[in-house]
Amino acid sequence: MFENNKRFEVIHKESSIGEGCKIFVDKETGVNYLFTWAGYAGGLTLLVDNEGKPIVTLVER
Repeated sequence: MFENNKRFEVIHKESSIGEGCKIFVDKETGVNYLFTWAGYAGGLTLLVDNEGKPIVTLVER
């Protein structure tokens, strides 16, 4: 029921014991974000191209 109403979609993930990363796409804007974690620490950042512009994935509406 709630699956189709989620704003973010995971498009890539990598992980090993205690660490990993995921790339999320905002389904409203198409903007890509990278979330990484190691142990109890983690961080989220905007993904940008070589010109510093946000990476945007085409999303269906």
